[in-house]
Amino acid sequence: MRNPEALQTPNASADGAPDGAPRASHSTRVLATIALVGAVLYVLVDIVLQALPPHYSVVSEAESNLAVGPYGWVMNLNFLARGVVTVCAVAALARFGPRTRVRRTGLGLMLGAGACSAALALLPTDIPAKDAPGLEPMTALGTAHLVVAAGGFLAALVAFGLLTLWLRRSDDLRGAYPAAAVFTGVAALGLLALGIAAVWVPGVIGLAERVSLAGVLGWVIAVCLVVRRR
Repeated sequence: MRNPEALQTPNASADGAPDGAPRASHSTRVLATIALVGAVLYVLVDIVLQALPPHYSVVSEAESNLAVGPYGWVMNLNFLARGVVTVCAVAALARFGPRTRVRRTGLGLMLGAGACSAALALLPTDIPAKDAPGLEPMTALGTAHLVVAAGGFLAALVAFGLLTLWLRRSDDLRGAYPAAAVFTGVAALGLLALGIAAVWVPGVIGLAERVSLAGVLGWVIAVCLVVRRR
């Protein structure tokens, strides 16, 4: 007589996936965890630095200003950490399919955005005068900082747009698509607001930048959470 258990459908695992479904390897989960924890710590460090002297304004001053002052070295380490977070997130996502040109381009741009973040630690920003009409760097390093920061935000936005489309077609990570789409929209809205603020409303440039950062870091956190559950 045939064993009745042999006729049953595959059992679901603890994470809700069928027993035969692809799973993330231990190393992939470790990479995703590092990226997840690193992104959360990045936000916490920003919050702590904001409460320390010289108390830069969240609304009117760019995040990079936190890298200037007695605790500026902490913010520079945070910029480097964001680069590490990006590398770990890219390495984790590279383990999943489908392996398309969209995924390859998105991951490449994401790595570029991470490199831009790390480079900010080596390019001190200029603190503009309070009555300055906009972002007007006064030194070559300040100009380079502004260009690299803007390039990093643009690269991250395009990368997330492509990778979000890829997630929608991924059998393994499709569950990350809704949150990824929302955070990509937040990043796009913040970047648009940042461009407008830089030219016409410099008094809210810090707020606009932080909205864009919320989209960027939120995307990484949401997607890495799904990777860890595979």
